[in-house]
Amino acid sequence: VFGKDITLLLILNNLSSDRKTVKVDMSASTVLYTRRPVTEILKATTSVDLGSKQGKHIRLKIPYSYYGKYLTTDKRIQVTALCEVLHRHGLKLLVEKTIILEDTNIIIKMPRRVVVNKAVTLEISYANPLPEPVSRCVLLVTLMNQQVKIHLARLAPRERSKIYFEFTPRKSGPLQLQVDFSCDKFSHVKGFVTIAVAPA
Repeated sequence: VFGKDITLLLILNNLSSDRKTVKVDMSASTVLYTRRPVTEILKATTSVDLGSKQGKHIRLKIPYSYYGKYLTTDKRIQVTALCEVLHRHGLKLLVEKTIILEDTNIIIKMPRRVVVNKAVTLEISYANPLPEPVSRCVLLVTLMNQQVKIHLARLAPRERSKIYFEFTPRKSGPLQLQVDFSCDKFSHVKGFVTIAVAPA
């Protein structure tokens, strides 16, 4: 989840009866959705001795403080591990994983029944998932082809807050509400809901 530390596990298994030493070069970079690297955020090297038919785990931790300010709006991190079996004529294996960090910031609550020409009040809850305060918070609400920009108070670390938004639907049928939350530390955290508007 965006704002939290990331923990990964690399599992190495020696399927032969010979003892092996494996050198592992690990790196992590923030990337765009095209997989183009933006910034390298972590580099580590370790060696593992594997006995006959033995397996071992290597734990890799990427703290939020490493990736937070380098993450793009795609919220993707590419992790690679180059595993080289020493004294085996340079036998190598490359393992790659792309992590897409999830947003859990926007929660939209609405009444069970929404009717044409009757005012509706929605509860829009938003949060700061980071271990640091955020300011210049803005909520952009899009509904019925109209946008409303709401400037919000700063949020403390891990703080959740909410606002109430009132509107009156003018016709029956499905209606989509979109919410876009931005601040000085991240932008374009989105939430949306389809509202079924009943005839009067």
